[in-house]
Amino acid sequence: MKKIIIEINEHALEAQLYDTPTAQKILNNLPLDGYANVWGKEIYFTIPVGISEEPDAHEIVEAGELGYWPVAAAFCIFFGPTPMSIGLKPRAYSPVNIFGKVCGDLTPFGEVKQDDKIYVRSL
Repeated sequence: MKKIIIEINEHALEAQLYDTPTAQKILNNLPLDGYANVWGKEIYFTIPVGISEEPDAHEIVEAGELGYWPVAAAFCIFFGPTPMSIGLKPRAYSPVNIFGKVCGDLTPFGEVKQDDKIYVRSL
């Protein structure tokens, strides 16, 4: 399994990528960076990678999962409920391609503010 580092503010968080077409395309385009959009307990940012919705794309995800939102060409980090959630599970606005998962503690994502700079690089 391939791993990446997500750097936000003073935190460097490791994530593992799944064996999916989306993960491979994102890996092939690293490093990436952008400015955080905060939507409940989801952080997303636009990336210059166009990927179609995969057949298993879905809206209800697990905390810690990484998704690609085809509608906005966005890299998404889910770490808790979003405004679309019913209950405690994160729920994307519309289907996302799940391509990885953050390893370890998710609490640093709660400190991220709108427009904080995010860097993603291979490990």
